[in-house]
Amino acid sequence: MTAPSTPVPSDFHAIPDRIREHARAEPQRPALLDAPEAGGQRMSYAELDQFMDRVAASLQRDGVQPGEAIAVCASSSVTYAAVFLGALRAGVVVAPLAPGSTPQALAGMLGDAQARLLFLDAAAQATVADAGQGRVTRIALDGSDAGQPLTDWLAPAGHPVQAVALQPAWPFNIIYSSGTTGTPKGIVQSHGMRAAHVNRGAVYGYGPRSLTLLSTPLYSNTTLVVFFPTLAFGGTVLLMPKFDAGAYLRLAQDHHMTHTMLVPVQYQRLMAHPAFEAHDLSHTAVKFCTSAPFHADLKADVLKRWPGGLVEFYGMTEGGGTCILEAHLHPDKLHTVGRPAETHDIRLIDEQGVEVAPGEAGEVVGHSAGMMTGYHGQPEKTREAEWFAPDGKRFIRTGDIGRFDADGFLTLFDRKKDMIISGGFNIYPSDLEALLREHPAVAEAAVVGVPSVAWGETPVAFVVARPGQALAADALRDWLNARVGKTQRLSDLTWVDELPRSAIGKVLKRELRDAYGAAAA
Repeated sequence: MTAPSTPVPSDFHAIPDRIREHARAEPQRPALLDAPEAGGQRMSYAELDQFMDRVAASLQRDGVQPGEAIAVCASSSVTYAAVFLGALRAGVVVAPLAPGSTPQALAGMLGDAQARLLFLDAAAQATVADAGQGRVTRIALDGSDAGQPLTDWLAPAGHPVQAVALQPAWPFNIIYSSGTTGTPKGIVQSHGMRAAHVNRGAVYGYGPRSLTLLSTPLYSNTTLVVFFPTLAFGGTVLLMPKFDAGAYLRLAQDHHMTHTMLVPVQYQRLMAHPAFEAHDLSHTAVKFCTSAPFHADLKADVLKRWPGGLVEFYGMTEGGGTCILEAHLHPDKLHTVGRPAETHDIRLIDEQGVEVAPGEAGEVVGHSAGMMTGYHGQPEKTREAEWFAPDGKRFIRTGDIGRFDADGFLTLFDRKKDMIISGGFNIYPSDLEALLREHPAVAEAAVVGVPSVAWGETPVAFVVARPGQALAADALRDWLNARVGKTQRLSDLTWVDELPRSAIGKVLKRELRDAYGAAAA
């Protein structure tokens, strides 16, 4: 199923080249800002362009060739962003790594990327530990003793830099999966894929007067799909190293924020903040959301109380296909993730890899111009992630189960791996979670399948209470079980203080399953 036609520019125009053009047109326009609590560093487009040249020249001096990789493991900052962009100008691939990873995972990612240099800060130093020691040159972004000072490593201003003609097929970055399902996989995205994200941004009003506030990390694709379009169209990016609802609201008001990307749990915390209504957010043009289920009632609250458009992206870091819900235009479709983006081909397949009939549910697969080259160094994993139509057209499998309605909007049920098969019946945890959230005592809920001798698997729930609410776990379980079919009934329910989440807000259901199994052992 494809979307109705929407004109979006398609010419390849490399992001580093666009930044150079802005630097020449309006050199003093602000490009990058750090939040005050992070030091308040600023870079104009002229300063950013010069810094990018210095980074590119330094990499060329050190013999790092186009197509080879560097790694960055640090909190978001102006300096981090400028190093990332400078490496791209040299044709060097960037592997942004999560400081919250384990030392073992970081060592594995560094080795997988074959990074020549590692840029880090003091906060990441302990986590990185001995990863790549003796093989990878460490450079400290923040003047700490985490590595050679960046100021010493950088070539001087005006140092000759060899121009590199960036090509669409060249690798742009390696984004490592969150590891919620096991060892992180390196997702190779091309310059062409990033250019497609930028082109899509043309319809969302980015421009020289845009200010995008970002509080999600720069190692996440969630952040980058908004970060790069902002700069490509000459806007300003304001970076928060860590999300805080009160600080976010103050920055959004004081800087006249026009664009932002937030994950659902951040929207939830902002809308619940006691001072939300006291802040002027009237300059907001578009708010974006992605990366985790965005519940219809929360979307409705955002639409009611926060000015500007609300756009939800559904897709994967691996690319393939994106669905877009312009919630402000389709308030009757808030239970969906929207329709396929222009030129994106989204289909549904069954367990045998055959397309399902209209109106039936199936695994979501997608094809678009924005598709990963593959998992770095893992051709077997790449093949597992691909589905080919009978005519040979390549699609990326999402692992999500969904169904299209008569208007072409996609409703998601669950991750295929999270679907519970109990006594031969399919149980979608999201159905049970939505019903639990209807209870006045429930703030959040997650349902997982655990092994059962009688049924193969059985659903159990982990629930976070609303402040001031108290209810016995058995009473809530019985309340839920009285409202569902026999095959959907919970076998157990546990109150928890909070649900384990990744840095971008995804509930880590594997951790819940593991913890439940360990407690039952």
